[in-house]
Amino acid sequence: MATLTDAKRLVVKIGSALLVDRATGALREDWLRALALDVQWLKGQGTQVVLVSSGSIALGRGVLGLPYTELPLEQSQAAAAVGQIRLARAYEDVMAVHGITTAQVLMTLEDSRDRRRYLNSRATLETLLGLGALPIVNENDTVATDEIRFGDNDRLAAQIAATIGADQLVLLSDVDGFYSANPADDPTAIRYDVIDEITAEIEAQAGDAGSGLSKGGMKTKLMAAKTATAAGCAMAICHGFEPRPLHRLHTGAPVTWFSATLDPQTARKRWIAAMKPRGTLTLDAGATRALENGNSLLPAGVTAVAGNFNRGDPVAIADASGHVLGLGLTRYTAEETRTIQGHHSAHIETLLGYPGRAALVHRDDMAL
Repeated sequence: MATLTDAKRLVVKIGSALLVDRATGALREDWLRALALDVQWLKGQGTQVVLVSSGSIALGRGVLGLPYTELPLEQSQAAAAVGQIRLARAYEDVMAVHGITTAQVLMTLEDSRDRRRYLNSRATLETLLGLGALPIVNENDTVATDEIRFGDNDRLAAQIAATIGADQLVLLSDVDGFYSANPADDPTAIRYDVIDEITAEIEAQAGDAGSGLSKGGMKTKLMAAKTATAAGCAMAICHGFEPRPLHRLHTGAPVTWFSATLDPQTARKRWIAAMKPRGTLTLDAGATRALENGNSLLPAGVTAVAGNFNRGDPVAIADASGHVLGLGLTRYTAEETRTIQGHHSAHIETLLGYPGRAALVHRDDMAL
């Protein structure tokens, strides 16, 4: 079974009901300050942390005086617009006390599904983590209509975990795990400590356990578990209402862990290797050796470009004899690649007329 302190890179999803008091519509400031202590503790142990936070709609409706019932879409979007700025400011204030720099990242599920946007968002999050910042991700609820209607921050958190190669995802919720039935309706329901495989029986047991403020239920959490574990990321569902929920999880609070059978790097390489290439990059001997030594592919080592591909598309990578070494996700279009092939990365801006990334295919986006 996974333990929290094992994580090198951790994604934490925070549900609306934890952040916003249902009776008043106000932010639960004491709880948020306690969460900041948890983040400080984890970062002090060398764990990189990303928060995926719900709460903008719940907070905004309180400010606007909207009822705690199902809202029309336009009112949900208005509440999100008002609540998001307050939510970001609250996170900034509580984390600054501990010297933690926060960064707001607004995304939708489509940002992870579109390969070009996926690479861009991944690069941004990787850079923020490398600089020691705390990315705080939320759905772009003012435009993401499907996400508002179905409540997909659980799945968004899983997509973020898969995107950045996190080894653990924790869903802080108003339930303390995954049960054989809805415990509110069935007193005989049992909580699973560990689920190693999401079987048809497990799927049948997923009921609607959503709260009044959040729209995610157990079905979306199970979908998140499928995404996370397939990407090599273990996932936990645990109760988050009490102060210091992550530290409580570390010290033995009730939880359900969904096991991952692969590590994130292996899972990612399998995902890339299964793609159909849109083109081929042929390398010289020096670039071939560089890749064999675990380096990224730079434009200088490319001798030929075949196919028509866009940024983020999979391409085959071949040596001078035509032997395919593997696949990778390219950071440039076919036209751009033909322009910069054989040139040093320092000349990319001059050749293209705009700045670009030094690597044509980053080593993390390669399966050899």
